[in-house]
Amino acid sequence: MIDATFAETVLKKPGAIKRKAVGLSPTSLVKTSRLPGNNLLPLVVEPAFRDVNLVEWATNNREFIKKNIHESGGILFRNFNVSNADDFEDFAKAASGSELLEYRERSSPRSQISGNVYTSTDYPADHNIFLHNENSYQHTWPLRIFFYCAQAALTGGETPIADTRRIRARIPQEIQQRFIEKKWMYVRNFSERFGLPWQTVFQTTDKSVVEEYCRRNGIMVEWREDDRLTTRAIRPVITRHPETGEDVWFNHATFFHVTTLEPTVRDVFLTAFKEEDLPTNTYYGDGTPIESAVLDELRDIYRAETVSFPWQEGDVLMLDNMLAAHGRSSYSGPRKIFVAMTDPISRDDA
Repeated sequence: MIDATFAETVLKKPGAIKRKAVGLSPTSLVKTSRLPGNNLLPLVVEPAFRDVNLVEWATNNREFIKKNIHESGGILFRNFNVSNADDFEDFAKAASGSELLEYRERSSPRSQISGNVYTSTDYPADHNIFLHNENSYQHTWPLRIFFYCAQAALTGGETPIADTRRIRARIPQEIQQRFIEKKWMYVRNFSERFGLPWQTVFQTTDKSVVEEYCRRNGIMVEWREDDRLTTRAIRPVITRHPETGEDVWFNHATFFHVTTLEPTVRDVFLTAFKEEDLPTNTYYGDGTPIESAVLDELRDIYRAETVSFPWQEGDVLMLDNMLAAHGRSSYSGPRKIFVAMTDPISRDDA
């Protein structure tokens, strides 16, 4: 048994790890701490002794994991022996108690590593990816999402995160109320010019299969000339967490708006496409534009709540996908971050 007071004293010595010690888990096999700053997100969990089997520990301590992920929104497992995609998959299953989910209704290119373990978004290294909650635009989404660092970038490449409860608390009530009343609309145009074709997104070449999927998932379908497809989905901006009962800011209204793109990319899009033909864009649920000032304020709030840390090889970050948003910082050098998702939740459950 490690004495928490002694551990804190050691950590305060010159040259020690600059993290504030918080204590030990009830199992005494792991120790918990926080990253610098006053953020609850993420909780850091490390082995208290050498050779702690993370998969075995997670299997026996799901209640500890669940309690702490509800409190913090995410847990960073560091310095455990997670050395490949198979280890990562075993841990994700053990921590969640469920099988991994297939990546469906895709919005970004990914490569399949094995089974339902994928690369993080295959997007140019010199661009940032704005914060978002995975698949919040869908009728069904993963409640848990896991990231594994197989190779840290030479510079940058962090996965910034933010607490959606804190984000919502910062949003002025008048903005929230407008979105609550109108909801938000996600418009997507599929074409050969940019982005994923509908055949990849829906994993079929059969239009009737696409139409049935969209019907079941509350998506409006419009077929255009040359087999082009336009879809529209109207979703709420706030959704109740099925386990904690909290109402959280859970949407892609800011992420998919054309003005959230980095300026160089945005300018290319606005030059190449008419607004109604943009690959993705968002509106209020009644089809009216979201005001520029509102979008600016929302982006500023996401940034104000962002927490970031450098990846270390072998790190596993487990997020509650409704309580924590995530993104990606630009980077240089090779970077390998794998992703897995578990625990499907539908709008009927939330």
